[in-house]
Amino acid sequence: MWTKSLQAWASDQLKMGNLMHEQDIARLAQLIDQAASEGVAVPQFSLQQAFTVAEAYAIQAASMQRRYTRGEKLIGVKMGFTSQAKMAQMGLKDMIFGRLTDAMWIENGGTLSLKSLIHPRVEPEICFLVNKTIDRELAATEVQAYISGVAAALEIIDSRYAHFQFSLEDVIADNCSAAAFVVGAWHDAATPVNHLSLQLEVDGAVVQSGTSDAILGDPWASVLAASRLATQYGQVIPAGACILAGAATPAVFLLPGASVRVRVETLGDAGFTVTP
Repeated sequence: MWTKSLQAWASDQLKMGNLMHEQDIARLAQLIDQAASEGVAVPQFSLQQAFTVAEAYAIQAASMQRRYTRGEKLIGVKMGFTSQAKMAQMGLKDMIFGRLTDAMWIENGGTLSLKSLIHPRVEPEICFLVNKTIDRELAATEVQAYISGVAAALEIIDSRYAHFQFSLEDVIADNCSAAAFVVGAWHDAATPVNHLSLQLEVDGAVVQSGTSDAILGDPWASVLAASRLATQYGQVIPAGACILAGAATPAVFLLPGASVRVRVETLGDAGFTVTP
């Protein structure tokens, strides 16, 4: 069942006329959920039917509800478009967020199967561990009290749209392309996360490098944005959840057999192996 806050948000938006008909939301949610479950791409929704950002988040929430009904559990949120250069390039003024479930979690050092993926790519990130439920927008002065750990992480993204083409609204509806994630060893939340060098390796070779400053100039800013956006769209972030702060470098396409690892200064590493 939807959480109380999600139900309230959707109900308010419908009353104000900010959302398309519930049947349209349910139909698109079913299509994107089926595409993710079966690993079969679908045409861009926005090419067939115009919809707003609020409607995109409603589609995302409804598609995730289908996962929860099948037994998956919400264990975190992910941030997207956290590169200020990328936002400027695309003419965007804000980040986006998606939901993470236990079915997306891969143990550090584990394996990722490509069987149900369409356009799999990997990005190096920093992950935050939530220790108190976040049910409102947090202030910068209090955010650290809600976080108990930081870690190196990898996110596997996989757009469910044909040819990896989508609009802002499309990608939000597609749960921001969330597919899987790996988190390394946790470190105390007081561990500095600014100005850290990162290296993304595939089969032992460095394929991307950058710094944690690529994440909004300060990864903590991504946690603040997560609290704001989640609250705006009716999602409570529970204690024990993860917040993936956003990509620190461009994504790299994944091939079968690849061994993938991220190395983050002071935070250590995290990795996985790709199987067919």
